[in-house]
Amino acid sequence: MLTFDANIYAYPTTATVGDSVVIRGESLTPLCDAERRPPIFDAFLPVTFEQAYEALVQLPRLDAEPDGFLVIAGEADGSRWQLDGHLYDFGDSLHRLRLHGQCPDETLDAVLQCLGWPEAQVAFEVISDGVVLDESNFRRYAARRPIH
Repeated sequence: MLTFDANIYAYPTTATVGDSVVIRGESLTPLCDAERRPPIFDAFLPVTFEQAYEALVQLPRLDAEPDGFLVIAGEADGSRWQLDGHLYDFGDSLHRLRLHGQCPDETLDAVLQCLGWPEAQVAFEVISDGVVLDESNFRRYAARRPIH
């Protein structure tokens, strides 16, 4: 089960790999810019708000509102899971999806496909830990339980 609170963006055009950090007991390499600061999210996802919305509402157990709010829930291995999210656009372009909660890997895959993944590379701004991760680092992060 994946557990996270993140903004999902198109991969930033100037992103580079930063120095390793340990989060949730896992050594991860966040993305940064040339000055080692968090990258600027200057790219847009390859789908419009409307295209993402129409794809999302086709997913089983997903409910979405026209303003971009969404919730998807289910059960896996005897445990209930739920993701809450919101789509954000600028003009005709989809900028990001805010998504938080818990879900199985395949649910995250289905949601990401609605954003143009895997053809479009994505980056994850982890809200609670203040880092930006590529997909592989994010999946390792989200698979670990939060350390309280």
